[in-house]
Amino acid sequence: MNVDRTLLASLLRENPFQPATSFWRAIELSAVLRHGLPNGRGLDLGCGDGKLMRTLLGAARASPELVGVDIDPHEARDAAETGSYVRVRVAPGDRIPEPDASFDFVFSNSVLEHIDDLEPVITEVARVLRAGGTFLFTVPSAGFHDCLGGPLLPWVGRSAYAAQIDRRCAHIRYWSKPDWEGCMQRHGLGLTHASEYLTAPEVRRWETLARFTSGLLYPLFRSRLRPIEIQRRLGLRRSGMRLPPYLAAVLARIISVGGQPDASGGFGCLLVEARKPGGGDVAA
Repeated sequence: MNVDRTLLASLLRENPFQPATSFWRAIELSAVLRHGLPNGRGLDLGCGDGKLMRTLLGAARASPELVGVDIDPHEARDAAETGSYVRVRVAPGDRIPEPDASFDFVFSNSVLEHIDDLEPVITEVARVLRAGGTFLFTVPSAGFHDCLGGPLLPWVGRSAYAAQIDRRCAHIRYWSKPDWEGCMQRHGLGLTHASEYLTAPEVRRWETLARFTSGLLYPLFRSRLRPIEIQRRLGLRRSGMRLPPYLAAVLARIISVGGQPDASGGFGCLLVEARKPGGGDVAA
């Protein structure tokens, strides 16, 4: 498994009740770190509770001036307490309460796939970016379903199983690079980079971990609540709930051990960078 165990342990320490998500995020943040965070003043779109950004900044040894935005007031409150942001706004992505051309970059980690009406959100991203500014984001991609191992029960069809995964994860779209390129162009942004991550074996490792966590809890609540709401009901998102470092390291080793080499060439996610024209940049 291509997993940075130090990064995975950091994520598990912050989120001991989310081993599957932490595994996915460790691979995802490694992709972001390899690409590099943009410089300057940034907006974290869909910042959540801010723990992911705190982990990312710690691994990158960076301290940019950041503003967080999230529609969930509980998550925004927790994000403000991390110390990673100069301020955190409670607002939807299509109505960001910040001035035009006020950010050098916008970052969004596994958020855009959850948004039903995406176009107004990208309009806002383009509005708040300065000329030459960068939009960097991660999303599940068109190959995600193909990477899944599939249902354990033989009478559950693969399509029905994939639909169950999508409902549980609240995934609305799985776009390819051309899909994202077209979307960026519609809003005056030029796609400058797209790279794949999360191999098929890694998707299947996430799938296995999720079967025994959210996969068990979600049916108990009869699909009435989002996973984050289930975690709140169970008291799992209380501030200060952390694993000791040595336990997080042991758990990271157990989760990431072994794994088969990927012979399929399939990937489940995309890291995408787009830029606003200006400062020598021209939209494609």
